[in-house]
Amino acid sequence: MTANANPYNRSREPVFATGGMVATSQPLAAEAGLAMLRAGGNAVDAAIATAATLTVVEPTQNGIGGDAFALIWEGETLHGLNGSGRMPAAATREALGLGADDGKLPPHGWAPVTVPGTPRAWADLHARFGRLPFEEVLAPAIRYAGAGVPLSPVVAEYWRRARRVFADCSGPEHAPWWRVFCKRPASTHFSL
Repeated sequence: MTANANPYNRSREPVFATGGMVATSQPLAAEAGLAMLRAGGNAVDAAIATAATLTVVEPTQNGIGGDAFALIWEGETLHGLNGSGRMPAAATREALGLGADDGKLPPHGWAPVTVPGTPRAWADLHARFGRLPFEEVLAPAIRYAGAGVPLSPVVAEYWRRARRVFADCSGPEHAPWWRVFCKRPASTHFSL
């Protein structure tokens, strides 16, 4: 057996590194995290940079409008962060027009939406554990958002599916989504 032997039926070889490693589903996000480590940042800086970049390069899988959770070892102490979103206390099933409690929420609309927990989770994690300036940690994601990135086949397929699912969403609140992601022709598109 060699050092690179892989006992699992996978096409990827094992990877070895010193000084840190970042693994993601998207190489640009992994590079964002590695850049933080190279700049003297710690694992929290790398994790935030990676997660923020994923919201740009894989928005169908990771979103800044979602939740975030973390477990962090600091010395001998384990810290946990629950960055789940909150619902207003007045958002009862009755107030949302959902009727009897069947244990399910509708898959679309306002009822299943909570206040995003991710931005606050990143800010709290950075304030407590981060080493680099927050602006530097978010810089790769901001750069990719401004410049654009190649679209992976997986993300393209999810956007294609979303277009079908949300085809009936024609109100003005949906205009930015259609304009950015679906490029509807002007004759069938509403304007802002």
